[in-house]
Parts: sequence; C-alpha cells; structure tokens
Amino acid sequence: MIQITYVTFTADRAPPGPLREAGPGTCPFASGDSVSAAPTLDPGTHEPPDYIQVQSSAEFDELRRAHRSFAFPLTVAFVLWYLGYVLLSSYAGGFMATKVLGHLNVAFVLGIAQFVTTFLIAWWYSRHAATKLDPKAEAIKSRLEGDA
Repeated sequence: MIQITYVTFTADRAPPGPLREAGPGTCPFASGDSVSAAPTLDPGTHEPPDYIQVQSSAEFDELRRAHRSFAFPLTVAFVLWYLGYVLLSSYAGGFMATKVLGHLNVAFVLGIAQFVTTFLIAWWYSRHAATKLDPKAEAIKSRLEGDA
C-alpha cells in the first residue's frame, strides 16, 4: 500500500522542527512564500519571417532538392528490398530454407540483412544531412535571423 503524506507550512516559513502533516485538500508543495510571476518575453516589434517567400527562394529549393534526391530514391529502394524479402518468404519457401552455413539459412541471412540495411541507411542519411543539408539550412536560418 502506498501512503501519501501532505505537508503544510505556516504563512511565514516552515517551522524549524518536524513538518506538520495536513489533511486532504492541502497543497503538498505550498511554502507560504510569495510567488513572483515568471518573466515575460517581449516579442519585440519585428515582423515574423515571410515563410512563403522563404519557401519560394532558390536557397530553399536547393535544400529541398538535396533532401528529396537522397531520401526518395533510398526510401523506394528499401521498400522494394523489404517487399522482396516478404515475397520470397511467402512464395519461395524452398529457396529461403536453403542452408548457407551450418544451421543458417537464406531467410535468416536476409532477415539480418534487413536490420543491417536499416542501420546503414540511418548512418548514411545522418552523414548526408550533416554535410549537405545542415549547411544549407543554417545559411537560410542565418539569413532569416539577419533580416529580423
């Protein structure tokens, strides 16, 4: 059984001795001290970026092209590779049962290759993003922040 103990404090400060237990309905974290409001952030008088203009810029177009030219073909290739594995597993049982090494068969090797491929694609994409996409995105961001 879990027992929850609520603690109350006096209006000034907590007493120096043991804390008093309070009944239900009291706040477990009330200290009695005055609480100041969180500082407000002045949004300033600048206008937000014109995102439509940014999206239609040549820089953004180049960034989008760099992303799509990498991500789309790789996605299609991986989906085809995965569907090929599923189709082979469903319709080519004899081939998938072929022993490769000891008790390891083709199905097991191709199944492990699915995981390896997934991690390789993730690593490859992170390298691509760091070298090709991030610098372009940073240039757009700095231009936007410079205009603000």
